[in-house]
Amino acid sequence: MAFLRTAFVASILAGMAVFPVAHAQTSDNGSDAEILPDAQELPQAPIEPPMTLLRMAEIIRAIDPEAQPAGNAIQFTIDDIPIVVIADPVADRMRAMVPIRSADGLDASELMRLMQANFDSALDARYAVAQGRLWGVFIHPLSPLEKDQLLSAFVQTINVARTYGQTYSGGATVFGGGDSNGIYRELLKELQELGEEI
Repeated sequence: MAFLRTAFVASILAGMAVFPVAHAQTSDNGSDAEILPDAQELPQAPIEPPMTLLRMAEIIRAIDPEAQPAGNAIQFTIDDIPIVVIADPVADRMRAMVPIRSADGLDASELMRLMQANFDSALDARYAVAQGRLWGVFIHPLSPLEKDQLLSAFVQTINVARTYGQTYSGGATVFGGGDSNGIYRELLKELQELGEEI
């Protein structure tokens, strides 16, 4: 049994990307201390303010001026696809949701395919069933969410809805030389330009 578990984990790891491990450099005195440049030489990334319900609403209104707020929820559209974003500042959570279809008629093989996509191709978005519907959802802590992460969340959630029944993909990473990566990048760039000042 232990062998089967080890073989399973090894097969999973073999299919995943492997990132090179950085090695510490040896200093002049022979120690293995890592040599870092002076703090002044390190590039300083701009610090974004924490994401709040108000800031999120401003970003969404830059994308869709007709967005409809209702309490802690905002409904809007991107490329004629309806999106609902719900945020709970007390729990520090948010979720973006796109309705896909009725959950009626989802058989075991389709549910299995959705679970497979949640593991590898849906990326940060997920397929989920609630209230008798199949949804594309993205769930994240609210306050640490950066603007570009939020925009990427919208694109990925739209993509899992669009690709349902086909590639079941969140769209940010697609294997092969197809057109999907270009389409994803183009939509993300459009959204970034709309919300540039926020």
